[in-house]
Amino acid sequence: MRALLPVLALSLTLLAGCGFQLRGAYALPYDSLFLAMPDYSELGAGLKRAIRASGSTQIAARPEEAQASFVPTLDAREKDILSLSGTGRVREIRLRYRYAYRVVDVQGRDLIPPGQIELTRDMTYDDSNVLSKEQEENLLWRDMQNDMVQQLMRRLTAVKPVPPASVR
Repeated sequence: MRALLPVLALSLTLLAGCGFQLRGAYALPYDSLFLAMPDYSELGAGLKRAIRASGSTQIAARPEEAQASFVPTLDAREKDILSLSGTGRVREIRLRYRYAYRVVDVQGRDLIPPGQIELTRDMTYDDSNVLSKEQEENLLWRDMQNDMVQQLMRRLTAVKPVPPASVR
């Protein structure tokens, strides 16, 4: 028991020294943000939920009421064949989710450089288990969507907006 105490103390010291800390709430640098996304968008709903959870930014109903507008420019889901069996059947597929966006002010000027996120997941495929593989694919798409929301929030939090040069 006494030999375990120094090991535990050393472990806690190393953990505290490495800078580890739990991820807290995101603090966006905008007072209000308009999301130019359709109401039926699952990604938009997840992003709205994450912004509301941050507590520091309000979601505006119209772009004129917002300090900044989040504008998606690309939302593409692709499925590619990675490998085939000797008989020509699909063995592996790759799911690719690409999303590009801009954050603009009321006049349409970029507040941060336009960004793009690309996520990929590989999965095996089997013709004899079509239903289970379809469910696995849907689960992977949902996981990628949740990951996309987290990455968008991290990027929106990390990048400080540059005020556009005033027009003279």
